[in-house]
Amino acid sequence: MKPALKIHDLAASVGETEILKGLDLEVPFGEIHAIMGPNGSGKSTTCHVLTGHPVYEVSGTATLADVDLLDKSIEERARMGLLQGFQYPTEIPGVPLRDFMVEAGEERGLSSEEVLDRIEREAKRFDMTRFLDRAVNNDLSGGEKKRSEIFQMAVLDPKLMMLDEIDSGLDIDAVRQVAEAVEAARKPELGVLMITHYSRILAYLSPDRIHVMLDGRIVESGGPELADELEDAGYDAIRERLGIEVKPKAVQKRPADLLTDTPFDV
Repeated sequence: MKPALKIHDLAASVGETEILKGLDLEVPFGEIHAIMGPNGSGKSTTCHVLTGHPVYEVSGTATLADVDLLDKSIEERARMGLLQGFQYPTEIPGVPLRDFMVEAGEERGLSSEEVLDRIEREAKRFDMTRFLDRAVNNDLSGGEKKRSEIFQMAVLDPKLMMLDEIDSGLDIDAVRQVAEAVEAARKPELGVLMITHYSRILAYLSPDRIHVMLDGRIVESGGPELADELEDAGYDAIRERLGIEVKPKAVQKRPADLLTDTPFDV
């Protein structure tokens, strides 16, 4: 079966700063994969490049269900079924969640009747019914906002769901609830790519594959036991085992510092 996402030799830079350095990754349909890595390793940049952020100079290939992504606009990529859940979901005052999803569904090519049916069905599944008539993300807790992101993507029926640090800033109960929502979203026609610093969210779901990213590359992949190794020994132990030199921490700016008009981390 063709993969949901396939990346080969993906490189990305901002000005003179090289961030992704030949990234290779494959996420099959029906599976949940997690990328783990320290700050500045290129995890969030991978999401931004795949969704089409214009600041990056990009080379290599990336396909969604065997269709090339990198020559498409942001809007075309979304319509193809590539959707991202954000680390810091934005509030949209005055726009009820239901109305927002109706318009988003119509942009995705769904009829009003179909999208309303999906909204009601997925709202029950992700416990979002009570928020449908409230402005998007208005007065929601951190966990509720992250669950709302997953609900919104489920309504739009993507081929690939990218979750950028969806556990960031959550207490342990919210992490468990969000993890359960991610697991509930799993289905044969969907690939899930999670970006995370920590293994705690992985304890509440069943990831099929863990990928370790260091210095703009995937350096190792494995099962859930790899997350346990990172929890016990950290990224320096992976570097030492693989013979990867630890770079000095001083002088160089973080790539996110170059994105002066966005709040994104790398």
